[in-house]
Amino acid sequence: MSRSATQEFWAGVRALAPLLVGVAPFGMIYGVLALANGLTPAAALAMSSILFAGSAQFLFCQLVGVGAPATVIVAEVGLLNLRHALYSAALAPRLTHLPRRWKLVLAYLLTDEAFAAISQREADGQPAGPDRHWFYLGAGLALWGGWQLSTAVGVLLGARLPSDWPLDFALPLTFIAIVVPLIRDRAMVLAAVVAGGVALLAVGLPFKLGLLAAALAGMAAGWWAVDKAR
Repeated sequence: MSRSATQEFWAGVRALAPLLVGVAPFGMIYGVLALANGLTPAAALAMSSILFAGSAQFLFCQLVGVGAPATVIVAEVGLLNLRHALYSAALAPRLTHLPRRWKLVLAYLLTDEAFAAISQREADGQPAGPDRHWFYLGAGLALWGGWQLSTAVGVLLGARLPSDWPLDFALPLTFIAIVVPLIRDRAMVLAAVVAGGVALLAVGLPFKLGLLAAALAGMAAGWWAVDKAR
């Protein structure tokens, strides 16, 4: 029996709620880090509302802090967010019947955590009723609200903390938390190992270009492993 739109919406909120325990600290750290790297409180809050991508926001703040050129910032942030294109491709067949306004809203709210909640719903074999997009909306809005609130708290804390505190640890922790649970086969292991190795070797490159090199090397290694296994 399919659920109503209201039931789907609150089911999405409940599915996402446990993930907010991990999201809230990262949001607060982002707020502090943004101010430490020269962003104004208004800019830090606006980025959470407009960009709405935690790991990309961490990277943006660090690149701004070291004076990276705009082209480098756009390239690295864009590359980091390419995974969202894969999420969109996975969900697109389920949303073809929706009007454009719905697709735009759900695209904006699509994050790692929201996609994880949606994927778990599908894995549990729950009925795919006509109103399941309300589940997506509930999960996305729950994360959006939690992220905005936690970053606002971080901005308030950041104004009261010394600017020389070492907060750079937050970005690698974020990547580890995102990547490790996704490693499920040999190609993924190889991609992660190669990317990690290149990142260590290229850590001295200016403007965080080592991250760009590591991402490209990891993708190439993963593609090679998958192609060889065919």
